[in-house]
Amino acid sequence: MASSDFARLPGFRDFAPDEMALRRHVFGAWGRVARRYAFRQYDGPPLEPLELYVEKSGEEIVGQLYAFTDRGGREVAMRPEMTPSLARILAERSRAMPKPIRWFSTPQLFRYERQQRGRLREHFQWNVDIVGEAGVSADAEVLAVALDGLRELGLGPDDVRARVSDRRLLAAILDGLGVSPDDHVAAFGVIDKVERQPRERSLERLTDEAGMSSAAAETLLSLLEEGDIDDVRTTFGDHPAVGEALDGFEAYLGLLDALGFGAFIDFDLRIVRGLAYYTGIVFEVFDARGELRAVCGGGRYDRLLELVGGQPLPAVGFGMGDVVLTELLRDLDRLPDVAPGVDYFIAIIGDDLRPRALDLARQLRDAGSSVAYPLKSQAVRKQFKAAENEGAKRVIVMAPDEVERGEAVVRDMESGWERTVSLDRLVGALEGE
Repeated sequence: MASSDFARLPGFRDFAPDEMALRRHVFGAWGRVARRYAFRQYDGPPLEPLELYVEKSGEEIVGQLYAFTDRGGREVAMRPEMTPSLARILAERSRAMPKPIRWFSTPQLFRYERQQRGRLREHFQWNVDIVGEAGVSADAEVLAVALDGLRELGLGPDDVRARVSDRRLLAAILDGLGVSPDDHVAAFGVIDKVERQPRERSLERLTDEAGMSSAAAETLLSLLEEGDIDDVRTTFGDHPAVGEALDGFEAYLGLLDALGFGAFIDFDLRIVRGLAYYTGIVFEVFDARGELRAVCGGGRYDRLLELVGGQPLPAVGFGMGDVVLTELLRDLDRLPDVAPGVDYFIAIIGDDLRPRALDLARQLRDAGSSVAYPLKSQAVRKQFKAAENEGAKRVIVMAPDEVERGEAVVRDMESGWERTVSLDRLVGALEGE
């Protein structure tokens, strides 16, 4: 049977050692940063009840999922996101837990979507959430974790930008423009697509779909395109709800500045996040050149736990996918060297010395070093070539004459420098350097 009969499924990835090393590099940064911020790791099953996602996102999400009926007659789906699982887990146990709850996870997620750069049908995602704290300090903490995770991977404010907004502030602005609360969802839908459609089309949709006057639509678009916080306060300074939302949002920005991330932040009312359950501050992180999809997105979602039968608890969190992030790191030449490497390669000259070489390998491994050696008899030249292929830092040559004297030759593969070391003191001498 031809190997093409078993080709990898479209939109999925293999992780050979080099790709696995890159994945470990990203995961390592995520885990280190999460733990520095006192988050605890959790996980859940990759298969969940389909209704869990329908309850959160509506029936239309079913077409994007790997969903099926299992042998027990249950409608199930491969998880497309982690937050519903988090909500389900906490619904069962959050009442007895001290607040706030600070959890993170790195699940593999699945969506049957059209492939494009930065989007596959599976990816790994860093999820970070704070549950049980309604104040803006939690919002600031969550975004700080996201940005610190990117900084841990070598990205700075010239590489990535966090575009932040607040749905409560935007709702207050719409109220100030005379938009009925019943039309807010329609207005949010237009705003969410402002950057992806012609300006005239946005004006037309705001008047037709959100019931805005032409003057109000023009004011809103101008604010979306060029406005800053001062412009919002100047335009709507006499509107109490806008002033209250601005005060909270400015406190949020002040906290981010105090945490050392002010240089990463851009105020941008066009960020509303498409998911309907977001209730407050929202953000998306993009590459500074604007060439890729969002690296990260999140915000406040204060009603989700109630949807799955849990207690009413405020929550804020984000998801950061590995596919777009790895594309960005590659574009900016920030990926690590993933060449193979071991600490020692033991070259064995003569099979009589193999038991002694294996004992030395055991001692070095017990001391924490990585060790390779030839698994069959080979010429010395081939053994040194194998050591080079393994990326060995040093080669320990065990040859009959030297071993008879109780010694071995150690060669540094980078400099070519050699020295003779007593076998009795070899492990201690090498590990002490």
